[in-house]
Amino acid sequence: MATPGPGVAAIVGRVLGRGLNGVAPFIAGFVVGDLIWFAVAATGLAVLAREFAALFTLIRICGVLYLLWLAWRIWRAPTGGEEKAIAPSDSGVRLFLAALSLTLGNPKVIVFFLSIMPLVVDMHAMSAGASVEIAAIMPLVLAPVLVGYALAANRARALFRSPRAMKMVNRSAAGVMAGAAIAVATR
Repeated sequence: MATPGPGVAAIVGRVLGRGLNGVAPFIAGFVVGDLIWFAVAATGLAVLAREFAALFTLIRICGVLYLLWLAWRIWRAPTGGEEKAIAPSDSGVRLFLAALSLTLGNPKVIVFFLSIMPLVVDMHAMSAGASVEIAAIMPLVLAPVLVGYALAANRARALFRSPRAMKMVNRSAAGVMAGAAIAVATR
């Protein structure tokens, strides 16, 4: 989880461009998405997931489009130093669903839960209790890692207070988010 991928890039890009406002539902979407993929792997539904690959491709495309839209908004955001970074349309539900769709369509997450994890963990021998334990531990690991990235990005954002510096931060953040969208789209 700590290795940067499209999800981490999205969080860093969003916080650089918009600050910490709204980051909790954004992180929650990533955690829930990982829990869904873990449930798919733990219950043996990996075959079913492969059968519905087109659905996950559609989800991935929606996540990519949302990231590109966010990147565009951040690119064009005002740089007067005001903290009205989040527009009313950036509701918690919308941010949660954006992160969830990005995670459900993220090739890094899919490959991990459907290919790599079963090589390390014997999914057939795992009891229901062990599955519940792992699912309970996952948010305790995932959320702090993502919060750490968000806090680091916010600290970096705080270094840039002038409108010119904020414009550079917004453009960089938009580039990171667009890059994450391209990475997800091309995998």
